[in-house]
Amino acid sequence: MINDNNKISFEEIYITYFSRMKNFALEYIYSEQDSENIVQDVFMELWEKKEALTIHTNLIAYLFTATKNRCIDFLRHKVLVKEVADKLQEEHLLMLKMNFHSLEALNQDIFYENNIEDIIAKAIDTLPEKCREIFIKSKFEQKKQKEIAAELNITINTVETQMGIAYKKLKAELKEYFPLLVFLLG
Repeated sequence: MINDNNKISFEEIYITYFSRMKNFALEYIYSEQDSENIVQDVFMELWEKKEALTIHTNLIAYLFTATKNRCIDFLRHKVLVKEVADKLQEEHLLMLKMNFHSLEALNQDIFYENNIEDIIAKAIDTLPEKCREIFIKSKFEQKKQKEIAAELNITINTVETQMGIAYKKLKAELKEYFPLLVFLLG
């Protein structure tokens, strides 16, 4: 269809149809830049397939269909991105509301208990030995995970895992005091 031996050149097709195709895409895409990109992609595909296309190919139908399909793909992608963003925003809003209600419901009396340090110490003592050792080095001795791993001759991944276990057990043990624990040890 498009090569040196044919009467119609790629340049002529481009000049003749580019603005028409862009205007068609613009009706659905609403972005000049995106519409141009879509049409550029269609022409790039046309150029790459020029040898495979036959003289019997209806050029206008081919260009229209290719542009339409690219617009559909573009819009499908935009809808998906928007839905994901909306879902994340909805989850974020839900988390904010939960945090708001959690803070409102937080019993401030726990901050005034004289034996809060004893309660936390007893909860830490319930941790498995290696887990407790890693937790104390991290939170009380302020050591970095890399330092703890080197000192105890273990991997950083083991340190992270043990810290996760410690938080999970402490959260369960100190359920009504957990916000205070996060505040004190954070």
